[in-house]
Amino acid sequence: MDISSTGLRVLRQIAESGSFTAAATRLGYTQSAVSRQAAALERSAGTALFERRPDGVRLTPAGLTLLRHARTILDCLTAAERDLTGTVPRTELVRLGLFLSAGAAILPRSLSRLAATDPQITVTTTEGTTPSLIRALRAGSIDLAVLTSRPPHRPLDGESPRLHTETVTDTELVVAVPSTGEFAGRTAVHVDELIDAPWIATPASNAEPLLGVWPGLPGRPDIIHCARDWLTKLQLVAGGFGVTTVPSRLSPVLPPGVSLLHVEGAPPEIRRVLVAWLPGRPTPAITAVTRAIASTT
Repeated sequence: MDISSTGLRVLRQIAESGSFTAAATRLGYTQSAVSRQAAALERSAGTALFERRPDGVRLTPAGLTLLRHARTILDCLTAAERDLTGTVPRTELVRLGLFLSAGAAILPRSLSRLAATDPQITVTTTEGTTPSLIRALRAGSIDLAVLTSRPPHRPLDGESPRLHTETVTDTELVVAVPSTGEFAGRTAVHVDELIDAPWIATPASNAEPLLGVWPGLPGRPDIIHCARDWLTKLQLVAGGFGVTTVPSRLSPVLPPGVSLLHVEGAPPEIRRVLVAWLPGRPTPAITAVTRAIASTT
């Protein structure tokens, strides 16, 4: 096969972003250039590598096979570039991905712990939803991910071999409300009281879940504000502009003016926090970062 490194990078980015358009944006290419690279890859491989679906693009089994080799080849090219330029890394690098609320609740203490126990390890971080982080893991763009799942905790994706996972903790989903006003002084709220509440939510797409609205809420939620940043969402709550859902473990980092309420009249919503990495034996650095995360929860 005659496959360029550019083609392999395009393959990896399509696998991570889930669409040709998003891959083009992240790579700084035009969409037509990405489409041409994808077509050239399929011609060279002699088989279909991409499955076009209504909710985006997924790799076929042949595409996943090529992706596994692409990760190795691109890592080798990066190592060769370091050797040629004489830029030898002084520390071990772990690229960590975290779901959207894990940064405030988990990351600072985990990094402090790691600095004390394993100062030779450098961690870089990126934030995303659990589905996007799983794609990034499969694509080789991150080494380790902190993810969340809900019962019955099925496999994170349908690809084989399965990602290796370890449970960190379980946490209850609660509702963040203004400390003054309708819910002042309360510790719980009935789900029926939330039907007409003004919600602050993270925008959803076909491939990503809507975050911030109570799951199974009867009727269509009244979403007043859309925001991805948790600090923005919680500051809006503090200002009395709406309510949003949060994991209860965020309680230590809540801004003034925000209270957390348990939801009654509905089954408890338990979220599992777990770490995941690609199948196979983890590197010592990945093991150390995993240990630091587990020790601070």
